[in-house]
Amino acid sequence: MRGRKTGRLGRIAGWTALAAGLLTVAPVAAQSAGDGAATLTLHADRPGPVYDRRIFTQFAEHLGNGIYGGLWVGDDKHIPNTRGFRNDVVAALRAISVPVIRWPGGCFADEYHWREGIGPRANRPVKVNTHWGGVTEPNAVGTHEYMDLVEQIGAEPYISGNVGDGTPREMAEWVEYMTAPAGSLADERARNGHKAAWTVPYFGIGNELWGCGGNMRPDYAADETRRYATFIKVPEGAHLLKIASGANNDDYGWTDTMMRVAGQQIDAVSLHYYTVPGGWPPRASATQFGEDGWAETLAKAEHLDELITKHSAAMDKYDPGKRVWLAVDEWGTWFAQDPGSHPGFLRQQNTLRDALVAAVSLNIFAAHADRVHVSAIAQMVNVLQAMVLTDGPRMVLTPTYHVYAMYKPFQDGTVIPLDLKSPWYDHGPWAMPQVSAAAVRDKAGRVHVALANLDPEHPVPVTVALQGLAATGAAGTVLTAPAMNALNSFDAPGTVKPAPFTAARIDGGTLSATLPAKSVVMLDLS
Repeated sequence: MRGRKTGRLGRIAGWTALAAGLLTVAPVAAQSAGDGAATLTLHADRPGPVYDRRIFTQFAEHLGNGIYGGLWVGDDKHIPNTRGFRNDVVAALRAISVPVIRWPGGCFADEYHWREGIGPRANRPVKVNTHWGGVTEPNAVGTHEYMDLVEQIGAEPYISGNVGDGTPREMAEWVEYMTAPAGSLADERARNGHKAAWTVPYFGIGNELWGCGGNMRPDYAADETRRYATFIKVPEGAHLLKIASGANNDDYGWTDTMMRVAGQQIDAVSLHYYTVPGGWPPRASATQFGEDGWAETLAKAEHLDELITKHSAAMDKYDPGKRVWLAVDEWGTWFAQDPGSHPGFLRQQNTLRDALVAAVSLNIFAAHADRVHVSAIAQMVNVLQAMVLTDGPRMVLTPTYHVYAMYKPFQDGTVIPLDLKSPWYDHGPWAMPQVSAAAVRDKAGRVHVALANLDPEHPVPVTVALQGLAATGAAGTVLTAPAMNALNSFDAPGTVKPAPFTAARIDGGTLSATLPAKSVVMLDLS
């Protein structure tokens, strides 16, 4: 892993080599830690690719209280809701302009049969969720309910189909049921309460075929992907992006095989990568950690850059024009679940450390915006690195949610290439650039610069040369807290939240600021 120390010269050489391929869109070099300051050059006169709004996609799986209790309360009159979905959670997600929601899984999708989730709820079968906790699944939230949720939030649907124990016919009929303007399945949809066809822009051909989706070998999975993709059809004039089940972590051979065998039948291939300090299975605490846990987690988050670089290189062999997207549609922190929570529900608190992981990851996506057009943090509510936590009628916004709010101007902005020279943050066996950065010009023409200081103890001065940009003022927000493990609880929901950042100055075409320790800063230039 790049974040583990291999000697300072080796680390600098590695980043310099990486820079050769990323010069126009990414941080490109690291200098001696003794320098103590970071310098950036923004090339506003050399616009890069679009930072696709779909990079802010959310993931909602039938897992723990991610759906039931977190989003869906049904007829519970004690929690204000609209057609069963909690008004408070929906409003929070609308506020950060969630663009796409991936559903129903995850591993749950590998055994999901869509017909069990349509028709009168009283007639739907109650199943056992064999993947997550062995609890009963009432199928109360099915296709119609999910589409209602998507519309309430103002997002688009991304549905994961069942390749694991489903058939091509079942998948094809689900797509027809949702998208057909007329015919027998359209009539059935109308009888179930929705006459008009839905638009389904994104459809996943299975999930984790290398694991819970069937434990397939790469060649077999690629052949199955070709087969299923053949039968996924939408009406004339409609477009559906077919997303293949991609690799786990650093399985570059999987990506190579999928592209070689099925590249012409798909529009995107996924990548799943979780930040798991301490290794698998997840056993590190989400809230009780010192600087060892802080440094390892952030170093492993930085590793995502290397993974995307190498998977993209495998894709480039067969698709140099970058027609096929890389969809990083599961990522985020994965710790031991909260003590006392239901086994298999993956409930974990969310601290300032998670906020830094989110910022680092979103900055990495800017460096690869030519290939990465979709990413989905895992998960939206009550599961893993969630935006929102609920407890009965109570709701709290996590530090990760606030990072997404700060980065909202990045949606569909144009990436501004930057050169970054940063001091190193070293702790124990882990080392990484102290500063992470990205910049965009939004659709209204305003420039936004995202900066993160990964050092939990020391502030860092930053100077930014603004090439091709005549800005005179800078203001923005900062997210930090006194403790590395600061969190928002139901009793203290405002412990970690953005505050105004007024310490940035522009003089003679140079922006200067000092980033507080363990902070995320978003600057808006004018």
